[in-house]
Formats: sequence, structure tokens, C-alpha cells
Amino acid sequence: MKRLASFIVRSSKYILIFWLLALIALGYFALQLPSMLEGDGFRTDGEYEQVQSLLENDFNFPDSTLLLLFERGKKTTNEFEHTIDSTLEQIEQLDLEAAIDSPIENEEAINDTYAYASFHFEQPIETNDVREEINSVINEEDATLTGAPIISEDINKASQNDLKRAELIGVPVALIILIVAFGTVIASLLPLVIGGITIITGFGILTLIGRYMDLSIFILNIAPMIGLALSIDFALLFINRYREELNKQDKIQALMTTITTAGRSILFSAVCVFIGLGAMSVIQVDIFTNIAVGGTVVIAAAVLCSLTLLPALLYLSGGTLNKWRIVPAPKDTTARWRSFARSVMKRPVKIATAALILLTAGVLPIYNMDLTIPTISSLPESYESRAAYETIEEEFMGGDESTVYAVAERKDGWEDEEGLQEIKDLSDDFKDSEIVNSVDTIYTATDITDPSEFAAALENEETSGQLTPAVDQFIQKNQLLLPIHLSAEANSSEAQDLLEDWEETDWKYSLQFGGQPKFNEEIYTEISDKIALTLTIILLSTFIILTIAFRSIVIPLKAILMNILGLASTFGVLVWLFQGGHFGLESADIALILPVIVFSLVFGLSMDYEVFLISRIHEFYQQTGDNTKATIEGLASTSKIITSAALIMIVITGAFAFTGVLPVKQIGIGIAIAILIDATIIRLLLVPALMQLLGDWNWWLPFTKRRRKQN
Repeated sequence: MKRLASFIVRSSKYILIFWLLALIALGYFALQLPSMLEGDGFRTDGEYEQVQSLLENDFNFPDSTLLLLFERGKKTTNEFEHTIDSTLEQIEQLDLEAAIDSPIENEEAINDTYAYASFHFEQPIETNDVREEINSVINEEDATLTGAPIISEDINKASQNDLKRAELIGVPVALIILIVAFGTVIASLLPLVIGGITIITGFGILTLIGRYMDLSIFILNIAPMIGLALSIDFALLFINRYREELNKQDKIQALMTTITTAGRSILFSAVCVFIGLGAMSVIQVDIFTNIAVGGTVVIAAAVLCSLTLLPALLYLSGGTLNKWRIVPAPKDTTARWRSFARSVMKRPVKIATAALILLTAGVLPIYNMDLTIPTISSLPESYESRAAYETIEEEFMGGDESTVYAVAERKDGWEDEEGLQEIKDLSDDFKDSEIVNSVDTIYTATDITDPSEFAAALENEETSGQLTPAVDQFIQKNQLLLPIHLSAEANSSEAQDLLEDWEETDWKYSLQFGGQPKFNEEIYTEISDKIALTLTIILLSTFIILTIAFRSIVIPLKAILMNILGLASTFGVLVWLFQGGHFGLESADIALILPVIVFSLVFGLSMDYEVFLISRIHEFYQQTGDNTKATIEGLASTSKIITSAALIMIVITGAFAFTGVLPVKQIGIGIAIAILIDATIIRLLLVPALMQLLGDWNWWLPFTKRRRKQN
């Protein structure tokens, strides 16, 4: 760190030029990031993807489907049907290369109030272009366009709007906190400048990465949420330490001391967050990989900005850092924090007990947590595409039903009499399950139910041609397709249990399963199978790093246990808020990704304050050898700035409570609550109480001698 400090002081002008050029270059690419993002990131390489490819390539399933919902209103039946026909005729003239299913020709797609048409595209489409063309010929009062591609595009738009809204709320409030903390213009603006540069450079790098990997639309919110909050926090803590050192020594020495102390803490903090992000990527679901990559990029940018650009700006700013005061110089609050620390440490047992009771009370609702894969509910209710899709589901599809696609392979094909009999036997095997309503086969598509009759009909020249469309629908080469209709939702435990049973069954043929239930089962299984490994990596790596940082095994163990308890309490509060629909929030299940993301991120983020606090306590302990005095002085010297940093983190992430995309809202509120719990109950109560109870044992490291107190 000393070499880095010396290099920055010598090369401050060149560092500034480098960052200016990087900002211009990466800023150009940053503007392109929103247009590159697509999909919600819920994808994993597995059987579902393989079956989906078979369905599209061999069984002519569409690559994508758009739906057009018609509302009857006050029209007569004839007027309603005329509106549908004329609208679809105009759309046909657009030459969209789509197969159109009209509700006039399908009784299951029309009722007394609504009807919907389907547009099946065999090739990938530019959703926005197709949407504009269709919207140009429809009357929006009569029809609304929806479907998975439309909803995905709307979530992207909502994410961009959410980011702007969160910035408009979070950044001004963060500036107010910085002004209160520092009081001067330059000192207050510098963290926001560092935050802005971090996001721009991070987005630029992500745009380049996006050319080689698919990036989820959720990265547009989560990456800046993490990067902006952390970069401002890093800058705040760095500037605060620099101002302290300016009171003791000249500018160059103050900067070098700050880099070697606060800079070291920033590095350790960043490493803790990197560990959480890296561990998250162990779970092979695209959204976790996306957030790991996006988070790593913006945090790396935050560290580089904080340890190179910020010191260079501080050095070049000369004496202007403390000029242009816009609020009166705050009174020294160290004495009050010192008094608070002493009062906590006089009653360590009572304080620790009270804190643990509060945290345990927060944990209790966690037992009622219902996890779900975010679907259309991710989109705000105000979007017409969501309302239209929900209407189609409610009126025509049945929300408590789902379909599994089984693909069976038989070496000798399926069109001989033996193969046809095996189709019937396989269908009957699937029907044995209580939640299977029906199975579509070549028999349900024709009037023939006997395998021998079907075989004879195929051999007959007159009847074989009539059966060919039905056969091609279900049989391609050696592959047999069986759509299995369940009386359970795709997200239900019953559907997942059934798929697990089928996968463990020793079938006579090679069988693969697809459809939404299989997709959900793969996502749940991947997370449940890898979550233990993810947590082990986070906990073990954090323990090792903190042990190296503080030369103690007690401090890391306490930090890990307190973080786990604080996060468990956070999840309980989230269950109470969202599943209970409190404080005006839309009642909703918890997004399946939330526990993994919040744990992985917050475990590292909360370690920031642990590292900054314990680093100062450790400094005082090394000077005095007195654990009690070191704890009091460490708390007194850091509590104000850590509280300010925590407030900024809470404001930046909590601002996403006012956004519309549900998973992002839950993640933002989750991080804000976790930091609030960490900065109050844990940092101000549990840490000093436990430091006092354990005394010098806090600094115990096996095979080393404990330092004695100095007289």
C-alpha cells in the first residue's frame, strides 16, 4: 500500500488524464447497455433447454409467440367478430412471417367477453419493430398486444424507468447526508463524482462483456444499486480518514497514511463482496452469473476509482477540500459516541440479550416464507401487457394447470404395431399420476384408439395420408412427443415432485422432459443443490480473510455469526412486508433469487462496516493492548462516519422501494433492511457488548502469544 500511495502522489496528473480518457471511451459504450439486455436471466443449461430445442427444430414449435387480446365491450356478436376479422386481415398484410391463429376459428379462444389471437414466429424477431407494426393497425380500445417477448421488453423499459426514479430519489438524499457529514462543497460532491464515474465505466465494460455473453435486464438495476452505494461509501470513508490525518500532518503524508489505512480497509471490504459474488456464480442460473459479473465489474471500478482517482483529486484539490462550507461546522461528536460505547459496555449481558431477542423476533416470520420464480408479476400492474396476459390466463388458460412435454426416443421408431402399442402403454403410465388430467397422443388426435387398427390404417394407402398430419404432430423420426396436462400449477411442489419421480423411474426408453414445470424444477433443483456450496465458500473465505486481517479467529467467528443472524432477521421482515402486504406493498411471494442474492451481497457489504470498525479498534489495541479502551475509542472515532455510510447505503438501495419491477424492489428493500439492522442492532449494540464480554480473547489466535496490556 505504501508503494501505491507513493505512486499516486507522484503521478496524480497522469492518473487524472487516464481516468478522463477512460470515461470518454467507456461512456460511449455505456449508453448502449440498455439495448443489449434481454430476458429475466432465469435460464440454466439442462434438459429443459434440450427439449425446447427439439420442440422448435423437430416438432415445429414457434420460436416466439405474441398474443392479441380483444375485448368485446358493448359490441354485438357480429360486430365483435367483424372487429377481430378486420384487425387480423390488416395484420396479415404486414407480412410479419407469422402463423396467425384466429379466435373465430378456435372456440377455446373466445367467450362472451374476450377473445385472443396468437401470432407464431418460427424465427427470432425484433420485438419492438413487430410491436410497432401491429400497434399501427389495431385500435388500442379494442385490442392489446401481449406475450412473453412483449412482457420482457416492457420489463426492460420499466427497469430503465426504475433506475432513473431511484437515482432521482437516492442521489439527492445521499448528497444531503454527505453535506451534513462533511459540511463543505468539495468534500460532499467528491463521493457522488466517484459514484457517477464508477457507474459509467462499469456500464461501459459491461457493454463490451455483453457482446460475448447474454446479460439479463435485471442487471440494469442491481449493478448500479451495488456500485453506486459502495463507491460513495468507499469515498466517504476515505475522505473522512484523510481529513482526520490532515489535522496531524501535511497533505502528502496525510494522503499516504489514508491510502495505507483506509485504502487497506477498502481492499479487504471489496474482497469480501467479491467472495459473495463469486460464490453466487457457482449456481448455474444465468441471473446469478449476470449479477456476479455485473457486481464484480462495478465494484472493481469502485475500488480503482477510490484508490487512484479519488486520492489524485484530493491531492490536486490542495486546500479547497475544507473550503466553501455551506453548513456550520458540526460539533465533535466523538465524546458522545465514546459515552454511548461506555454505557453499552457497562451492561454487556443485558445489551447483548436485548439485541438477540430483537433479532430473533425478526427471524420468526421466515418459517412462512413462500419462494417463487418471478414471472409476469415482475412487471408493474400499470402495464397493459401484464393486464392483458393475466386476462388471457384467467379467462382461457386456467391458472391451476400446466403442461409437461415428454420426448421419448425408440431406436426402431414408433410407427410399427409394437411401437404404437408402446405409445399407448407409455401414455397410460403417465396417466397413473393423480395430477395428470390427460395426455395428448396420436390416438387423441384421431378416431382410432386401438394400436393394431392404427398400424393397419398406416399401411393402407387410402387412410395413411389422412393420418400423416396427426402422426407428424407427435412423431418425428425416432422421437415421440407426448404433451402431458397437469392439474397443478407449473410452480407447485406437486408438479416438481412428479417430475422428480418420473426422472428417477427406470423407463424402457430414453425420456426427456420439458415445459414450464420442468423449467421450474430445474431452477429449484440447481439452487437447492448448490446453495450449501455457495454458503460454504462465502463463510469459509470470509473467515480466512478476516483472520488474516485481524490476526484473530474470534473476531471472524463473531462477525460471521452476527451477519447470519442479521440476515435471517432481514428475511423474516421481508416475509412480513411482502407476503403480508404491509405498508402499501403489493402482496406477493418472495422471489426465489432474493435469499441467494441478498445473502451473497449483504454478507460482503455488511463486512465493510465490520472491517472499518474493527480495523480502527485493532489499531488502538495494537497501540495500547487494552481491549476495552480500544473498543471504546474505535467506536467513538468511526461511529459517526459508519452511520453516515450506512445511511447512504440504505438510501441508495432503499430508493428502489419506489420502483415497479418486483424482484428489484424486493432486493433493494432487502439490502436496505439488512444494512439498517447491521448498522444499529449489530454494530452499535452487539459488537461492543460482545467485545467487552470476551475481553482480550477477542484477539486470540492459536499458536501465537496474546499481547498484554500496557501500563
